[in-house]
Amino acid sequence: MMRQARALRTSTAMLVHGLTDTAGRPAVRVPTGTSTRAGPGPRRNRPGVPDLRGLVLRRLSAAAPLTAVLVLAGLMRFWALGATGFNSDEAVYTGTAASLAGDPTLQQFFPVFRAHPLLLATVLSGLLGRGIDDFSARAVTAAIGVACVALTYLLAKRLYGRGAGLAAALLLAVMPYHVIVSRQVLLDGLLTLCATGVLYCVVRYVESTSLPWLLAAGAAMGATVLAKETGMVFLGALYGFFALTKGVPVRLRHLVYALATMTAVAAAFPLAVYLAGSHRTGQNYVLWQLFRRANHHPWFYLVNVPGAVGWAVLVAAAAGLVWLRRQGTWREPLLLWWIAVPVLFFDLWPVKGYQYLLPIAPVLAVLAGRTLAAVAGLRLPGRWPAHAASVVSVGLCLAVAASLAGPAAARIDPAPTGKLLAGTGGLPGGREAGLWVRTHVPQGARMLAAGPSLANVLQFYGHRQVSALSVTGGALYHNPAYQPVRNPDRALRTGQYQYVVWDSYTAARSSFYGDKARDLAAKYHGITVYTGVENVRTGPGGAHADRKTIVIYKVRAS
Repeated sequence: MMRQARALRTSTAMLVHGLTDTAGRPAVRVPTGTSTRAGPGPRRNRPGVPDLRGLVLRRLSAAAPLTAVLVLAGLMRFWALGATGFNSDEAVYTGTAASLAGDPTLQQFFPVFRAHPLLLATVLSGLLGRGIDDFSARAVTAAIGVACVALTYLLAKRLYGRGAGLAAALLLAVMPYHVIVSRQVLLDGLLTLCATGVLYCVVRYVESTSLPWLLAAGAAMGATVLAKETGMVFLGALYGFFALTKGVPVRLRHLVYALATMTAVAAAFPLAVYLAGSHRTGQNYVLWQLFRRANHHPWFYLVNVPGAVGWAVLVAAAAGLVWLRRQGTWREPLLLWWIAVPVLFFDLWPVKGYQYLLPIAPVLAVLAGRTLAAVAGLRLPGRWPAHAASVVSVGLCLAVAASLAGPAAARIDPAPTGKLLAGTGGLPGGREAGLWVRTHVPQGARMLAAGPSLANVLQFYGHRQVSALSVTGGALYHNPAYQPVRNPDRALRTGQYQYVVWDSYTAARSSFYGDKARDLAAKYHGITVYTGVENVRTGPGGAHADRKTIVIYKVRAS
């Protein structure tokens, strides 16, 4: 925490300089109708004599603010990265990457072709090979998060100037939503990077009408779909922008070429599935995704996302849309379409996930950064110094960033609560239980867990076959990768399973399966061989108590 605070203080001085150029002028595109007071011009060198020292200092000085922001972003994403073990999704994606790299042990538990495309798994397997562990896999996704901060700077700078770019990058660097998700091995971090790349290329195309930029946007859109199939929703955003925004230059021939490029890139995954002879498996996953039952209430995003993005960011973004509306161009409709389409789609889609709206986070940071940087261009009344407006702008940026950094730092290694929302962090106690399984459970033994979330974690760390009680019914009602346990009583009675696992996280979501696991353990003479205990927060007053989180029973057939 102290190191993060020092990094944030260091970035203050850097950002003050970043919002002004070497002549003391605001480094932001000032709205029409406002003015700034220019400071004294730069000192000129003698004609014909290059000032190399001054050039180097200017380059370093110009790069310092962004460097400080990226260092802060890295600190927020790498600090205590391995404090808690994987959650279920992280175990699946990393296990898939290990299988793709040819790991013979994890190939038994994590097939290569599952519910999503393989871009992240390909990146992980290519960079890490068979030696994939939780920290190294998370380090890759954390680096992707830092790269997204840098790309957000380039996007905002292109749209609204350097000051807006620095402000947007700073806000995204400490935004709890982006920090939390990019610290996990989830598809959405890479999806967000690719989608932001699409947005940047579209901006460059609209500015120049140069075909290579639209082809680059098509390739980036193909990569977005390969990162996660839900990236297709941004085609709706682009359609709305190009079709309904006046004054946007576009040629039909260019659109056709861009769509062909996108299709060629995105076709890599279905082609790989077909050539591997797994097209029937792919069809099963598509059907399961289409007919999955709702997992959260309809207002899930309204409850969980705004606070994670930051209310101050949302207020700043909305205030800028109103305050600077007279200076509006095609830029604001593009950003608003980029937000509105995924929000509407995922609100209507029955299956919801905490991380699904992450691609809108950079856009919200850009809109908020635009507002905060525009303050530097105001004319302040009275005898204010020339830099006063810039100092006010920097102060507002730092105030908003501080309102984000505190909650983000608190979520890096939070106190256990006994509950877990998927997508918000690792599974406390899961890694420890899995390592115990690897050491103490005999090879060939099979385990029966209450739910698939813990089963995936135990398989990744423990290298033992783990089934789930809650996986029952037809193929449309469970992930095709899971084998259903149609008659757990019979399976235990005939000795198919030697261990039963109960966990508090599954029990909190479904008391039926939590109770069922304990009933089966009692019925088949279960002996407790492992108990995971976490000191969890039990109330708002800060009271803590030890609670069992994972219990493993050794059972025998009757």
